[in-house]
Amino acid sequence: MDDHPPNGSRVPSFTLTGLPELETSQHWMFLLLGVLYIVSIVGNALILFIIKEEQSLHQPMYYFLSLLSINDLGVSFSTLPTVLATFCFHVREINFDSCMAQMFFIHLFSFMESGILLAMSVDRYVAICNPLRYATVLTDARVVRMGLSVILRSFCMVFPLPFLLKRLPFCKANVLSHAYCLHPDLIRLPCGDITINNIFGLFIVISTFGLDSALIFLSYVLILRSVLAIASKEERLKTLNTCVSHICAVLIFYVPMVGVSMVARYGRHAPKYVHTLMSLVYLFVPPMLNPVIYSIKTKEIRRRLHKILLGSKF
Repeated sequence: MDDHPPNGSRVPSFTLTGLPELETSQHWMFLLLGVLYIVSIVGNALILFIIKEEQSLHQPMYYFLSLLSINDLGVSFSTLPTVLATFCFHVREINFDSCMAQMFFIHLFSFMESGILLAMSVDRYVAICNPLRYATVLTDARVVRMGLSVILRSFCMVFPLPFLLKRLPFCKANVLSHAYCLHPDLIRLPCGDITINNIFGLFIVISTFGLDSALIFLSYVLILRSVLAIASKEERLKTLNTCVSHICAVLIFYVPMVGVSMVARYGRHAPKYVHTLMSLVYLFVPPMLNPVIYSIKTKEIRRRLHKILLGSKF
């Protein structure tokens, strides 16, 4: 008599994929991802070091930038183990608990990034629309509370996801579309009723990405209205220039995310590698570009970076 439980009741393992239909390009893709990882990890570590060392950067805007850099490091380290295993060592199997842990951290840092970008837009709103009260509104204690609320909200949103998946039976070939575990990918695999999972997934997307993006847009409407009231064109441009880095960070986070959603919804007949590449752009490009953008646009960071890299005396 077979003592094993039925296939649907066993805790499953999952098979990761690299680039479907482009197997011959796997090594080149690993080299590209390796460069992206190095730029992201080194760039964000440098941003954190410079903000810590540069006294002039000890202000709310750069505290939020520090949180963004820590978050981007979290995104990079969340995907690194399975991307390395898949592309470099061709180890494609991942057990259920490891997959759930990776999914938890990837989505935790994604939701946190959205919340941090919202906090940064609040910072820009107060700095431009109410500059005389900036120091009293954004005190160190309030910045800490804002940061903790972003982390707590993200944790509360993501925490139920592994448990909602664990209650479902898996009885198909559990092949994932990526080299890492994502909830929209995993939710396709169970053979039970996924209605609760779908409703909860939609709820957390609307209450995080949807709400945050709407509030960021509103903050920039108010900022633009305030800027247009400034008489001098030079002053208007100078004021708007303080928002350029944040606007770029918002665009490189939300545009790929919308692209991934559109491809998932409307690109069902597109080659599988298109879905994979869009997901890679969403997870790899923001952590790489954020430190680059802030290094280019922030004079103090640029000066300190120049000193570190070239030994220049400033």
